[in-house]
Amino acid sequence: MATLNPYRIDEVRKELDRVNSEARTADQLMKGITLLLNKQMLKYNWVGFYMLEPGADPPMLVLGHYQGAMTPHTRIPLNEGICGAAASSGKTVVVDDVNSDPRYLACSLETKSEIVVPVFVHGKVVGELDIDSHFSAAFTVQDRALVEYCAQLVGKRLEG
Repeated sequence: MATLNPYRIDEVRKELDRVNSEARTADQLMKGITLLLNKQMLKYNWVGFYMLEPGADPPMLVLGHYQGAMTPHTRIPLNEGICGAAASSGKTVVVDDVNSDPRYLACSLETKSEIVVPVFVHGKVVGELDIDSHFSAAFTVQDRALVEYCAQLVGKRLEG
């Protein structure tokens, strides 16, 4: 997959900053981010936030705002899937070929690659931004930086 035009990334970042400044709540911000990334980043075919359910035992990720096809995975235990791995480890997970990763929870036959970035509040994982692509190895270093920036914006907003 070709690298992104840096000008394009800068444009999307400026739009993200605008969405962040206009959103009154973290919920509005997450909705705006999913809409923007799904619309502007053509290889981002599914964009969604999963948030940790407060007090759930066992810990559970619950689907929040998303753009893309419906998914059967609206609740994901922390010990399951690539989403669970990212939330449990607190580290970004990039999978270039989901069919070669046994952790992958199949949502769509069209999905070829995935990136999951944890959202932190006061140093603790509270959720994540999950993006699927219909292209193999879709997520470059620039994509990772962009998606991590989105997660940081949400984390800062949630910190109050």
